Amino acid sequence: MLNPKAKWLEKKLVEPQKLEQTIGALREQGLTIATLNGSFDLLHAGHLYIISQAKLQADRLLVALNSDLSIQQYKGVERPIVPLIYRLEMMAALEFVDYVTWFEEATPCAILETIRPDVHVNGVEYGADCVEAPTVKACGARLHLVDRIPTLSTSELINKIRRCAV
Repeated sequence: MLNPKAKWLEKKLVEPQKLEQTIGALREQGLTIATLNGSFDLLHAGHLYIISQAKLQADRLLVALNSDLSIQQYKGVERPIVPLIYRLEMMAALEFVDYVTWFEEATPCAILETIRPDVHVNGVEYGADCVEAPTVKACGARLHLVDRIPTLSTSELINKIRRCAV
């Protein structure tokens, strides 16, 4: 359920079934598109860094979030900590982000095929052979890898909180 006070979300949210229309309008304007995907559970400074670097890669930045079910498929039933609707709200509230959407699949490959970005941004820890690489290449896009800030990951933050709670 959308927060009725989250007006910023309405302006930036693109439902998956409306992606082709939104992307088409951007292309008609001659704008380039960068994509970034992830769960962005417990948004932190490391996330802000990669998002800011992604924004520098094209005229418009579209962030695609894993759905709750998608996250559970690869991180377990305890995750996400923050449900999708709130992660969408937080992402849309960021100045760097032009558009936000979500995907249900375990990987972002299908949504990247729909978007066909000019550049796809990923963390360097996933490498040039990341799961998205073949799709990005097939779309004629380039892959831009961003260095990770050491000690800043959601999993590391969760572990730190657990240690403090003992």
